[in-house]
Amino acid sequence: MEVSIVQSTEVPVEVEADHSVPELQEETCSESVKIGPKVLKVNGTDTDGNSRKTKSGIVSSVNQTRSSLARPTLSSTLRMSGSAPVVRRSTTGDLPEKQPLVITKRQSAGNGLSGGKRSSSLASEPLRKSLPELRRSTTSSTGSKPAIRQCISETRKSVPVSPAARSPRTPASSESSKPDTMKKSSLRLSQLFASSTKKASSPSLESSGSSSTIRKSDAKVSPLSARSPLSGRKKMGTPESRNSRLIMLPQIEVKASTDVRLDLRGQKIRSLNSGGLNLPPNLEFVYLRDNLLSTLDGVEVLKWVKVLDLSFNDFKGPGFEPLENCKALQQLYLAGNQITSLRSLPELPNLEFLSVAQNKLKSLSMASQPRLQVLAASKNKISTLKGFPHLPALEHLRVEENPILKVSHLEAATILLVGPTLKKFNDRDLSREEISIAKRYPSHTALCIRGGWELCRPEQAVDSTFKFLIELWKDQLPSGYLLKKACVDQPFEEDACRCHFEFVRDTNEHSDVVLDLKYQWFIGGRTPSNFIAIPGACVEVYFPKHDDIGKILKVECTPMLGDTDYPTVFAISSPVSKGTGIPKVVKIDVFGELVEGNTIKGFAEVAWCGGTPGKGVASWLRRRWNCSPVAIIGAEEEEYELILDDVGSCMVYMYTPVTVEGAKGEPQYAITDYVKAAPPSVSNVQISGDVFEGCVIKGLGNYFGGKEGPSRFEWLREDKDTGERTLVVMGTNEYSLTKEDIGRRLAFVYLPVNFEGQEGKPMSVVSQIVKPAPPKVTNLKIIGELKEGSEVSVTGIVTGGTEASSRVQWFKTSSSTFDGESGIEALSTSKVAKAFRIPLGAVGKYIIAKFTPMTPDGETGDPAYAISELAIETLPPSLNFFAITGDYLEGGVLTASYGYIGGHEGKSIYNWYLHEVENGLGTFIPEVAGLLQYRVPKDAIGKFVSVTCTPVRDDGIAGEPRTCTGQERILPGTPRLLSLQLSGTGVEGTTLNVEKKYWGGEEGESVYRWFRARSDSTRDEIRGATSSSYMLSIEDIGFFISASCEPIRCDGACGTIVLSEQVGPIVPGPPTCRSLEFQGSLIEGECLSFIASYSGGVKGDCLCEWFRVKENGHKEKLHDGEFLGLTIDEVGDSVELVYTPVRVDGLKGSTETLVSCPVSAGEPLGVELVISECYEGQEVIPTTKYFGGQEGVGKYIWFTTNDKLHESSLMELANDSENVDICGNALTYTPSLEDVGSYLALYWLPTRSDGRCGVPLVTVSESPVIPELPIVSDVHVKKLTSSTYVGEGEYFGGYEGMSLFSWYRESESESMVLIAGANSRTYEVSDEDYNCRLLFGYMPVRSDLVVGELRLSEPSDIVLPELLRIDVLALTGKAVEGQILTALEVIPKDENQQLVWGKYKKEVRYQWFFSSETGNEKAFEPILSQRSCSYKARFEDIGRCLKCECSVTDVFGRTSEPVYAETDSVEPGIPRIDKLEIEGRGFHTNLYAVKGTYSGGKEGKSRIQWLRSMVGSPDLISIPGETGRMYEANVDDVGYRLVVVYTPTRADGVEGQPVSASTDPIAVEPDVLQEVKQKLDLGSVKFDALCDKDRSPKRAPVLGSLERRILEVNRKRVKVVKPGSKTSFPTREIRGTYAPPFHVELFRSDQHRLRIVVDSENEVDLMVQTRHLRDVIVLVIRGLAQRFNSTSLNALLNIEA
Repeated sequence: MEVSIVQSTEVPVEVEADHSVPELQEETCSESVKIGPKVLKVNGTDTDGNSRKTKSGIVSSVNQTRSSLARPTLSSTLRMSGSAPVVRRSTTGDLPEKQPLVITKRQSAGNGLSGGKRSSSLASEPLRKSLPELRRSTTSSTGSKPAIRQCISETRKSVPVSPAARSPRTPASSESSKPDTMKKSSLRLSQLFASSTKKASSPSLESSGSSSTIRKSDAKVSPLSARSPLSGRKKMGTPESRNSRLIMLPQIEVKASTDVRLDLRGQKIRSLNSGGLNLPPNLEFVYLRDNLLSTLDGVEVLKWVKVLDLSFNDFKGPGFEPLENCKALQQLYLAGNQITSLRSLPELPNLEFLSVAQNKLKSLSMASQPRLQVLAASKNKISTLKGFPHLPALEHLRVEENPILKVSHLEAATILLVGPTLKKFNDRDLSREEISIAKRYPSHTALCIRGGWELCRPEQAVDSTFKFLIELWKDQLPSGYLLKKACVDQPFEEDACRCHFEFVRDTNEHSDVVLDLKYQWFIGGRTPSNFIAIPGACVEVYFPKHDDIGKILKVECTPMLGDTDYPTVFAISSPVSKGTGIPKVVKIDVFGELVEGNTIKGFAEVAWCGGTPGKGVASWLRRRWNCSPVAIIGAEEEEYELILDDVGSCMVYMYTPVTVEGAKGEPQYAITDYVKAAPPSVSNVQISGDVFEGCVIKGLGNYFGGKEGPSRFEWLREDKDTGERTLVVMGTNEYSLTKEDIGRRLAFVYLPVNFEGQEGKPMSVVSQIVKPAPPKVTNLKIIGELKEGSEVSVTGIVTGGTEASSRVQWFKTSSSTFDGESGIEALSTSKVAKAFRIPLGAVGKYIIAKFTPMTPDGETGDPAYAISELAIETLPPSLNFFAITGDYLEGGVLTASYGYIGGHEGKSIYNWYLHEVENGLGTFIPEVAGLLQYRVPKDAIGKFVSVTCTPVRDDGIAGEPRTCTGQERILPGTPRLLSLQLSGTGVEGTTLNVEKKYWGGEEGESVYRWFRARSDSTRDEIRGATSSSYMLSIEDIGFFISASCEPIRCDGACGTIVLSEQVGPIVPGPPTCRSLEFQGSLIEGECLSFIASYSGGVKGDCLCEWFRVKENGHKEKLHDGEFLGLTIDEVGDSVELVYTPVRVDGLKGSTETLVSCPVSAGEPLGVELVISECYEGQEVIPTTKYFGGQEGVGKYIWFTTNDKLHESSLMELANDSENVDICGNALTYTPSLEDVGSYLALYWLPTRSDGRCGVPLVTVSESPVIPELPIVSDVHVKKLTSSTYVGEGEYFGGYEGMSLFSWYRESESESMVLIAGANSRTYEVSDEDYNCRLLFGYMPVRSDLVVGELRLSEPSDIVLPELLRIDVLALTGKAVEGQILTALEVIPKDENQQLVWGKYKKEVRYQWFFSSETGNEKAFEPILSQRSCSYKARFEDIGRCLKCECSVTDVFGRTSEPVYAETDSVEPGIPRIDKLEIEGRGFHTNLYAVKGTYSGGKEGKSRIQWLRSMVGSPDLISIPGETGRMYEANVDDVGYRLVVVYTPTRADGVEGQPVSASTDPIAVEPDVLQEVKQKLDLGSVKFDALCDKDRSPKRAPVLGSLERRILEVNRKRVKVVKPGSKTSFPTREIRGTYAPPFHVELFRSDQHRLRIVVDSENEVDLMVQTRHLRDVIVLVIRGLAQRFNSTSLNALLNIEA
């Protein structure tokens, strides 16, 4: 009997994982099984020994046998009863390795396959969730030569393989194989087996999957489900047997040949370049684990390798450069080495799986791996994420058992670094909480983490990362500038995204160079890495495209200072979001020159925000000054031509973006400046009309250029000979052709002028030659008023040459129609004049005008007649003219003349009026009413004269009155005197007056002269006498007096001088004082006199008296005499002079009194200034003497000098106020300490009470300032700090010397003790001073050693250390139910507080409060039982605010000010279950209940799931339908731990973290166990059972449909027999061995039923009497079939084999 061991074929391995996360797969490589030219499909077998059925056939049962070729080295590949797996280190470093897959074959003569048919079976091993692991195992030996029991599976039938499923290396052939081919195959298999026995261990799968299938590269087969202790024992043939949690690892194409695979595991290879080991370059699967390799030299030849296993060697790294040639590498295993760094690992473009577990890595820094999906790095020394590589396809990351796990929110940091591809972290689905936390970090966090930034709380991340970047950039920023801001707006698809970089200048730096910024935008992936520059994106704003959605933007800003470019700084955006679909106008403008006639174009830059660009809605509006815009009808395009209406208006371009989908954005508009008018111009100038003599032609043209103003038109006549043009008419565009135009051309010139007067270019046009016409008059008509006396004229158009002296004759007729010249009466002769005044005789008649046209050459045309339309009317009485004649002078005569029409005049009415103004109302003059003449009186001078005439016909009918006003005002007449005489008496002292009568307008300043005549008639003019009155003086005594007057009008016109008669002779008058006035200044100190004008003969000794007059009128006589000296007593009072004239003969005249204004004060003057002896601290009062009115507040300046200076030097020093130290500014001054030893100088500026200043004086003291004796006052103690006191006192008495200080301590017994060594002003408190009082002693000592008296201060307050303070009270923890809030008091950092806290703190007290709403105010109530520093938020605290009060008490009984810390409203906690446990005894028949303490708000519908777990395995098997709080165990739970997963759920649906609890392994109930052991010992047992005759799956069993059956079980097979009767033999219903897929099922809904499944076609449902019996049957059957189970039932039942 020959047994061939074949290595496992190359198969992809399915991995079991959580169904919520996409899974990874790993393919393992081994040699394929070849039998002749045919490749067989090998079926997988699960670890329980149950074969699975394929589409083409069934796997038959296999007998156990011993192999004579077995070797101890193969024991690791085989299973033996009672053997236990040995734990082996794994590639990922997490779990013990599983048993390897082994394929065994044997050929049997009796029970084997006939016809040379061969088959192979593949045993599959489970994988540990999604982690690839390598499994190796050994079996223990019980003797010197280990007996190995092999589990050999053979198939009864060959597996058909379709041609499409054949390997590319296998030629197509028939189904039958030749005997020699089979022999060769057997030989090859034997050789392979022999070679494999030399290895230290059998080959293992290079993955950790929970199941595996064999898959060909070209054939499609349905996946086979697997069963294992980790994945649960799913039943075949039931819906539960399909494992929905299996997904595929990264696919590797299976190569069926052996020349691409190399397996040298465990060969102690030290180098790949020595020992004759040559690696073929075409290898794809290379396994070099468990060797002694320390370098990768030699790997570079493997250009096509896909799987490379270098686990458990001696690599230390770096040195991964040889892998750079392995571009096709997909899976790389480096676990179990001594690698310290991956920095030299090159970028491998196809690498999908990398295991670096169990190394000494400190970080994962390496090159980017673009396709890496799985990275296993557990059991290293990774402590930082700095340098984390860019892994855009990574889905699974494992870093268990690394120091970095201590980092808070490590999972969130990993999500930030990897991006959205990450599905699992440390073999767990990503936490929703961590995903939420990751979203709260700024977008550039990943870059900062790669740069070494330490992760912090999300709310602090923005500031922390920015400070981190600033720290990196600070040395490269422009000098004097700081970066204040660097961020990017949230980007949206096709919307404006703006970056913000703000640099601020340092206030200490000054530079005129402006800082410029240059930008460059980059686009990355879904993580902030591998950024690519966006061409053309070099401005501050970028519009993300549709392809950018989900990607991250980066913008680099380069600061430029002058010509220097500094290193760039950057900002990272969040992922580009999908646009809103509603477009936005980001920029709108109008282009074009705003001049009438031009075309302007509106341009709108639109951000379509994800919508399909459509045609927007454009419109133009016109906006005039201070008016609202008005839409322009029809202007709905982007372009618009400006017209005249737009001139002076602003144009508004409004644009509303609209997408193809119909989404409208907000309309935006752009406003232009005011449209200007175009320069005036004219086009298409032409002349219209017939060019014949007498016709009217018109010049026309199309004007353009704003509003047309007074454009100028000119008609020019062309000279026949010279061709020159002469201006004929201008200002009109019409012209009537005349005879002069005949034979000539006329030119029309159009000069365009706009409304503002701007002229354009003139345009002209020339007419045809003007043709002549015969004289003819047309359109003849009479114009004028058809009334008596009216003037009418005849007009007509004469054509046919130049009109000469055409003749007009007027006729009258009684008929209103003209029937020829018969019957008409001539009113005039034929005349050239065309005007005619209607005579009185034509009244009531029609008038006819006969017009005979005539040319200059005498040619006469046909006469034409025109008759008036109406008969001549009689006029009402009226004046056809009215005028005033005569001189408009005073005394002149004015005559009113008029022409009367309207019949015969009767008694017309005349009235004269005077007017102040020409058109004003007049004053009626009754004296001349009814007269036509008016003599102008004086009253009319300067006024206007008017006359009103009311015409009255002889029949009494009055016409309209008519007024005629004089053309000028009435002028005065020539001035003259009608009479002149003197009035008054000829006595000295009297006054003579001139009396006259003046005529000639308004008198002006007539000229008077007075003459003194002697008796001989000679006269002299009296000088100075030029008024109309004259007072006779002493000189006139004995003379005759006369006066002359020259009349002068007010306008300066002069008349004839007239002389009056003489008065005299003049006689003397009584003594009289004619005038009296003061002489001298009314100023203090002046001498006052007077001047008196005397008359009345010869003057004698006149009397003079002086009086002082007070303000209240009181008089006080001062002096008699002509002079008075003014003193200060008169200042402010008035002086009165009483003067009595006395003639020489003693006659006294009338007394005259003269009162002065108040006497003014004299100029202020300082007369004397003296300083007495000066002492420190004593007030110095200088001696001053003042003159000049009432003394005011003078200006005093005290200053010191070192020397006694002269007055001039002192004055110069006083004037130099900027360089003089001024001591005081009052009259008195008290010398201070600084003045001691110096001379005191005083500057005095005398000032009067009214503020007027005099000449300043300055003086100096006779001796220097003398110091006082040293004394001290106000001695007291001042507390600086709690431990420092200072003594203070006010020293006086010269300069202080080394004064003596002392300190005293006064206790409660009032005893005062001198403190030794305390001899300074400050005193540091010691412990002895506490609870005592301090006194300070001060003995003053002057600088010259003069000692004063010792003074003691009052005792201080009791000295105590500084009161304990709490700086801040902080609460740690969250205000969430169930969370513990801890109050932490922050001690001030100053040294004193640290000291008193250390020495004198007694206790810290806490009190917690909860809030309660009281009206609109929030009040707090104490929680009486909570006085510790920690408080756990309770359920009843939800919605409340919590507050903690903290205070500290010292040993002296003092309590600090309380500090408070308040939380926000307590939120419900994350649903949580604590103290979860399963209650119940540990037997399979017991009831189990879940129990736990819930917290986290009000509990809602929490989810509960019951599961099973194999002992020693972390995998969980769900128990379908078991979601209640109670669970009843059954026989399926035997040997398993019951696990309950409790997912707490709050009432609002928020779920917490699931919590699990488990039991000990479930044991068999003792009674059942005892019975099972007995039956197993027997080895063959029968049981009575019932079977349902109706096998309809939908019908429940009914007692009447059940039949008896006998269940027979033994160690080899199971059989169900229908017992015989009297008429029949027993019938076997089913029979089978325990080989897979044999199994026994239970029904949870019925404790009496069980189902025995032999295969898919043989199964039976049985019912027994009791549950106890059912459990016994199931356990007995499973115990007999235990050799097909991966775990021995004996081990579960604790039965020794």
